[in-house]
Amino acid sequence: MPTHTFKVNGETVTVDVEDDVRLLWVLRDILGITGPKYGCGINVCKACTSHVNGKAFNPCSVPVGALADDDEITTIEGLPATVGKDLHPMQEAWIDRDVAQCGYCQPGQIMAAVALVKKVRSESRSITDADLDGIRNICRCGTYVRIREAIRAGAAQM
Repeated sequence: MPTHTFKVNGETVTVDVEDDVRLLWVLRDILGITGPKYGCGINVCKACTSHVNGKAFNPCSVPVGALADDDEITTIEGLPATVGKDLHPMQEAWIDRDVAQCGYCQPGQIMAAVALVKKVRSESRSITDADLDGIRNICRCGTYVRIREAIRAGAAQM
């Protein structure tokens, strides 16, 4: 069986798994990282949103064989370490705005929000309603108003 080496939440990992196994299953079933949630498995719901090299992606749609040795995956579990705190400012904003209801989509929502803020900042501009409309993570509870408020509040603290 092929081996794959990459970084997850700051640690180098090596897994023995076929090239075509989706990264979401490697994270959850092999590495025990359960923050990225399984929702659809076809890159639609975005419940598994994580970061690869600082950009949002959906590990349900990426085979582990597509990763390079120097690729770094960050999941919701590793997000606080990116700012050296117990919670990332976006996570704090989520709590302050009481966003979660069932909570299932929240890790993916937060990871998408952080990636959006970083992208917008790299373009030297502020978040617009159009940017927020571009986040396609599905929330079955419908807390979109609070999600948008939390993204703006979290961005102000990042």
